[in-house]
Amino acid sequence: MHLKTSLLSIVFALTTNTATAYEWQALPEQAPAPADNPTTAEKVELGRLLYMDPRFSQTGTVSCNSCHNLMLGGDDNRPVSMGVHGKTGGRSAPTVWNSAFSSAQFWDGRAASLEDQARGPVTNPVEMGMSDLEKAMNRVRAIPGYKPYFERAFGTDNPMTVDNAAKAVAAFERTMITPDSPYDRFVKGDKEALTEQQQRGMKTFADTGCTSCHSGPAFNGPTMAAGTGFFMKFPTFEDSDYVQRYDLMKDKGRFEVTGKKEDLHLFKVPTLRNIALTAPYFHAGQVATLDEAVKVMAKVQLNKTLSDEQVADIVAFLNGLTGGFPEQKLPRLPATPGWTLIGSK
Repeated sequence: MHLKTSLLSIVFALTTNTATAYEWQALPEQAPAPADNPTTAEKVELGRLLYMDPRFSQTGTVSCNSCHNLMLGGDDNRPVSMGVHGKTGGRSAPTVWNSAFSSAQFWDGRAASLEDQARGPVTNPVEMGMSDLEKAMNRVRAIPGYKPYFERAFGTDNPMTVDNAAKAVAAFERTMITPDSPYDRFVKGDKEALTEQQQRGMKTFADTGCTSCHSGPAFNGPTMAAGTGFFMKFPTFEDSDYVQRYDLMKDKGRFEVTGKKEDLHLFKVPTLRNIALTAPYFHAGQVATLDEAVKVMAKVQLNKTLSDEQVADIVAFLNGLTGGFPEQKLPRLPATPGWTLIGSK
């Protein structure tokens, strides 16, 4: 975060009478990239093609965009996503918008980076269903039109590798950010960017304790060192009626990855950016509406019961986190004239 932005947010926190003294931060206009994968226009162009291409799934029907739809809120608005052969998993697809600001990827944090994340769905049996990554990459290699894109992005010395494909997708995903929401404009000094109700909701959001988890410019927790993630137990207060109603204890969270007892029911803290667009809510899409999600979170995480007015104000504030979406143009995918990849092994 630039020093100027940081100073503005601190000054705002100390001087405004519309929100609790908290360091409200605007979303940066560019996402950070690792040293071994700097973002370039050539990688982004290639990554866009790979992201949109369903031919690297077993059935030729599922692309990254199938579950993380860039024409929507970066997800598919389903409780759980549908992969090859109509299979469904047990978790909801998180949004890809602003995922570059997440300290870990997937609900259970099993991928430390976007590059690692890009590999996972390809060989997941209920997502894209390929038996291994090299077989999926062989499909890419079989399409002559892809080679020039890889060479422009990675040079001519064996550029068509699994690692480079993952780097390209990650580079593209790092352009999927949505700054300039009403909230961002408000924090930067435009005091009319949020309505009076949204400003009340902003204060209630902080006063209730929501910022203890949903902090930072992406409202997904503090910036963490590489290879670590910000996780919280969900639910925290297990005796709430909501826990049984929505079966919140069913998923063991990060425990499924590590097998460690201390990781039971730990989940990555998701971004609240564009949250109004990504219903249904929670890790398995258990809750259909945003106002109900606010009530549930307050009770099972903070043991607080909110009034209808408080809920309405917080929901209004959360609507103010919907940002500006960069224009998306569907690419023309490299073709296979006279033959098809689908059904190839």
